[in-house]
Amino acid sequence: MRLDSIHKTVNGKTYTSHLIREAYRDNGRTRHRTIANLSGRSDGEIEAIRLALKHKGDLANLGSVGGDVRVGQGLSVGAVLALSSVAKRLGIDKALGNSQQAKRALWQVLARCIDQGSRLSAVRLAGTHAACDVLGLEAFDEDDLYANLDWLHENQAAIEDRLFRQRHPDKKAELFLYDVTSSYLEGVDNALAAFGYNRDRKRGKRQIVIGLLCDEAGCPLSVEVFAGNTADTSTFAAQVRKVADRFGGGPLTLVGDRGMIKGPQIELLQAEDGDFHYITAITKPQIESLLTRGLLQLELFDEDLAEVTDDDTNIRYVLRRNPQRAEEMAANREDKHQAVANLVAAKNAYLAEHPRASVEVALRGVQQKIDKLRLPSWLQITSEARRLSLVRDEQALAEVSKLDGCYCLKTDLTARAAPKEVVHDRYKSLAAVEWAFRTCKTSHLEVRPIYVRKESRTRGHVFVVMLAYQIIRELARCWQAFNLTVAEGIDELGSLCMTQVTIRSETTINQIPAPRATVQQLLEAAEVIMPHALPCSGIRAYTKKKLAEERKAR
Repeated sequence: MRLDSIHKTVNGKTYTSHLIREAYRDNGRTRHRTIANLSGRSDGEIEAIRLALKHKGDLANLGSVGGDVRVGQGLSVGAVLALSSVAKRLGIDKALGNSQQAKRALWQVLARCIDQGSRLSAVRLAGTHAACDVLGLEAFDEDDLYANLDWLHENQAAIEDRLFRQRHPDKKAELFLYDVTSSYLEGVDNALAAFGYNRDRKRGKRQIVIGLLCDEAGCPLSVEVFAGNTADTSTFAAQVRKVADRFGGGPLTLVGDRGMIKGPQIELLQAEDGDFHYITAITKPQIESLLTRGLLQLELFDEDLAEVTDDDTNIRYVLRRNPQRAEEMAANREDKHQAVANLVAAKNAYLAEHPRASVEVALRGVQQKIDKLRLPSWLQITSEARRLSLVRDEQALAEVSKLDGCYCLKTDLTARAAPKEVVHDRYKSLAAVEWAFRTCKTSHLEVRPIYVRKESRTRGHVFVVMLAYQIIRELARCWQAFNLTVAEGIDELGSLCMTQVTIRSETTINQIPAPRATVQQLLEAAEVIMPHALPCSGIRAYTKKKLAEERKAR
C-alpha cells in the first residue's frame, strides 16, 4: 500500500490528486487499484499519512525517525478549546459574529477567564495558548485589543440583543433583576472616574458605577457603566427604558432591593406606557411605620410566610422573620457590647494606676466608642469614685431588637399573578446578581484594575467581564460536583498542551494527546469534546515591543 500524488494540467492549471493505492496480481500480471481518494485533505494530513505508510513496519518508533519528523511540545490548548466550546454553546460567539474584530473580542473574553490582566497581558497569553489556531485569529498586538474595546462598546446593544433572542426565542422575558455596584480606580484619569458612595470602603479613591440587568434565572442580559458619582436610583430610569424598548413585549416586573426601587422609581414605572410592576423590600423605619398604623402586626413575622394587602393602595406586603439572621444580629450586638466592656476595663485599670488621669477624658473615650458602634439607645456609660460602669437598658434593647431578622417585601402584583411564595422567591433571586458582582469584582474575573482611560474602552472592558462571567457561571454549574474552584479547573485544563509534529522541516501538525484522567473528567462534565488535531496556521500574537525586537534582530 502506498500514497500516490498525481498531477494533471488542464488549460494551464495544475490539479493534484492524492490516492491510496495498492498492487495486486491478476493472472500473473501486476495491477493497481485505488483504495481511497484523499484529495480533499490538508497538506499536513497528506504528509502524515505518507510518513506513516513509509514506516508502517515500525510505527511505535515513528517519533525517532531521523530527518523525516521532529516532535516537540506545542502551545497550551485545553483551556482555550474548552472555554471556546462553552462560549459556542451559550451563543456568545454567534452573537459576536465572524469578523476579525468579533474573534478578537471572543479572545478577550476567554483571556479574562484564564488570567485577569491588561490588553498587553492578553497578547502575551495568546503567545502561550493556541488562541490563533483555535479561533482563526490573524496576528494582533495590544493596540488592536484596545481598538477592539471601542468596537465592543459600539456594538454592545446589538450583541446583547442577539444573546437575548437566542435565550428567549419563543417569548419575551417577564421578570428582570437589577442591581448596582461600584468599582474603585487606582488612577485619576479615567473619563468616568468620580467620587461617590464607595461600597468597597476605599477612602480617597475615585470609582465607576456598574448596573447589571439579569433575567429571572440570574443570567446577565445587559451591563451599563455610569460615572462614579451617579446615585443608584438615578440609574433606574435607563433600565426601565431598556427593558421596554429591547426586552419587553408584555407584562414586565422589575426586582430591586430597598435602596433601588423607592417612591420616585415606582412612580416612574407607573408613568411608563405598558404593564410594568415591581418587587422590592422596605426599610426598617417603614416597617415600624406600618406597625404603628396597624397595617402590620409583629406576630405576623413569626409565621412561615405572611401576606397583608393595603386596601387603600392595593399594595401587597409579604413578610417573615429569618431566625438565623436574628441570631446573627443578636450575636453581633453582643460582640459590640463586649468590645465596649473591654475598653471600660482598660480605662478603669489606667485610672487606678494614674491618680492624676482625667475621668472625663476616659468617659469621653468610651462614649465615642459607643456612638461609633451605634449602641447609645440601650447602652450608657457612668462614673462613680473614679470608676467607670456600663448601664444596659434591657427594655430599650428589647425594643431595638424586636425586628431582628425581619424583612418585608412590597409589590403591586396581584395575588393571582404572583402568590406570596413567588414574590418571596423572586426577590431572593437577587442573590444571583450579588454573586455575579462578587465573581466579577473580587472572586475570579476581577474587573479591576481597569487599565483604560477612555469612556468607550471602560464600557467595553466591563462588557468583556460580563460576557466572561456567563462562561464562568456555566462552568460553575458543570463542575459543582468537583472539589475545586472554576479558576482551578481552568488552570488544570491549561496544562493540556499540543504535540507539534514537523515533517521534513516543511509541514507542521498540531496533535492533541489524550488528556489525563482529571482533565478528561472536567472536559466531560463541561460537555467538551477535544479534536485529535488542529491546523497549524503559524500565526502568532506579538506585543509591539517584541515585534520591534524581532525586526531589529533581522
